[in-house]
Amino acid sequence: MPFSPYKIMFSLTLFAGTLLAISSSSWFSAWIGLELNLMSFIPLISSKTNQLPSEASLKYFLIQALGSAIIILASSLTLLYPSFIPLIISLALLLKLGAAPFHFWFPQVMEGLNWIQVIILMTIQKLAPMFLMSYLSMGLFTNTSIFISAMSSAIIGALGGMNQTSLRKILSYSSINHMSWMLIAMLISETSWMIYFLMYVLISSSVALYFMSLQSFYFSHLIHSNTSSLSKIISALSLFSLGGMPPFSGFIPKWIIIQEMIQSSFLFSLLIFLLSSLVTLYFYIRLTLSTISISSAQSKWNITPKNTSTFYPALWGSLNLFGLLVPSTLLII
Repeated sequence: MPFSPYKIMFSLTLFAGTLLAISSSSWFSAWIGLELNLMSFIPLISSKTNQLPSEASLKYFLIQALGSAIIILASSLTLLYPSFIPLIISLALLLKLGAAPFHFWFPQVMEGLNWIQVIILMTIQKLAPMFLMSYLSMGLFTNTSIFISAMSSAIIGALGGMNQTSLRKILSYSSINHMSWMLIAMLISETSWMIYFLMYVLISSSVALYFMSLQSFYFSHLIHSNTSSLSKIISALSLFSLGGMPPFSGFIPKWIIIQEMIQSSFLFSLLIFLLSSLVTLYFYIRLTLSTISISSAQSKWNITPKNTSTFYPALWGSLNLFGLLVPSTLLII
């Protein structure tokens, strides 16, 4: 039952916990919001009939509970080591985000979820820790920890998705790589990372919805899918947009961050970020080329109707194409 009452209730409390953590005026109420968000997400991903979501929910609970325990530990050490408290809280928030070097749990949890749960984990569940992290980005220790995490996330997110055949793991390592851009943008401007996060939510959700419309979870599912050529081309453009290839929509936030990094003299880190983006584009191109060029024999009974294989991918992929008009409009302005 996709619209059962308990799922609606837990979805509402999920959003309520996120809003409470973002709008709180104290760390105690922010911690309550994080816990409400956690306890609402666990029932949404657990399942009695399937072992993989239950395992993913257990892993997610243990990691998030560890992060919350570290925040409580930091609050108890406020009087003893006041200068190190923001650093400890920032490390706990990086663990909750799944940013490197605390990324080990994120691909494993993503592998056990369906596509709707993957979208929630990649977007809504990152919102509250990102806002709380931005409140701490002015300190020296937290600034250094965010910078190190951004650099390591760019490298690990690019190299981790190289030999993956699971689409959910590819999106998880892509999320880690995009997290590095948001973390480095957090050190420069609050508006920049919010723009990047908004564009990331739209593009990653469109790609995940496209995979959901095809019921694809691995490379082989895309190769053997009975979709039309237009659907495969739209999927390729969507993946290029997720990788940040110009002139698609995914390049717009990266273009903004690149300009601000140049103005802020983050030249060496910008070089690392651009090289990692090239690596991510490599396994996106590998995915799209195998999908478009390789075809297999199909039986008549296994052919998907054209109205279901073209409309929905075109609908989700259209979110990635409006970036084609942005360079010309900026030149006019």
